[in-house]
Amino acid sequence: MDGNGRWATRRFLPRVAGHKVGVDALRGCVRHCGDVGVKVLTVFAFSSENWSRPADEVSGLMELLALALSREVPQLKAEGVRIHFVGDRAALPPKVRKGLDAAEAATACNDRLVLNICFNYGGRWDIVQAASRLAAAGRPITEQTLAAAMSLSHVPDPDLVIRTGGERRISNFLLWQSAYAEFYFSDKLWPEFDKIELNAAIDDFNRRERRFGLTSGQLASRDPARRAA
Repeated sequence: MDGNGRWATRRFLPRVAGHKVGVDALRGCVRHCGDVGVKVLTVFAFSSENWSRPADEVSGLMELLALALSREVPQLKAEGVRIHFVGDRAALPPKVRKGLDAAEAATACNDRLVLNICFNYGGRWDIVQAASRLAAAGRPITEQTLAAAMSLSHVPDPDLVIRTGGERRISNFLLWQSAYAEFYFSDKLWPEFDKIELNAAIDDFNRRERRFGLTSGQLASRDPARRAA
């Protein structure tokens, strides 16, 4: 979800103001995903590299997260959303950690949509922590065991990764999990990313051919509907 700060700067507002509007955009995105049948939504809210941003912006983000949890969780619970926070919680303030735990517990029985919020997360961190856990347990490190030890092992790998804000990189997001994901890059800043833009990304995804290493002919031989088309 990129572009909150730039959205605010262009309007001569503090960067944190952009993050506040970004919460509104996220609310709309979550609701629309539920409406169109998306079962898993994973969002990158705060990366492990974001600690190097100005101190007032970082502290503002922590306060915004705590406030958003108190305001948004009851409605998300009512809408059938299950919340998972993914990332290294050790460096987070106790107030924030307590809020994360409470949000997960409050929505644990929901199954309409899984919302993974990556906070203090990095793709390299995820791979390292998974390998470290396996090594500490004396278990062999294979593709299968590593996948099972990753922080998002509770959900399937993503089909579609969307990057907003006009950038053309993944910035240490889901490095392991996105091996076979389709990528969609939007020039819209995150506060401007609405259901119309989300539908455009989904429509673009639906026009793509997912081969997973196979040829188009092999896919057609496996799928009668494709042969008929």
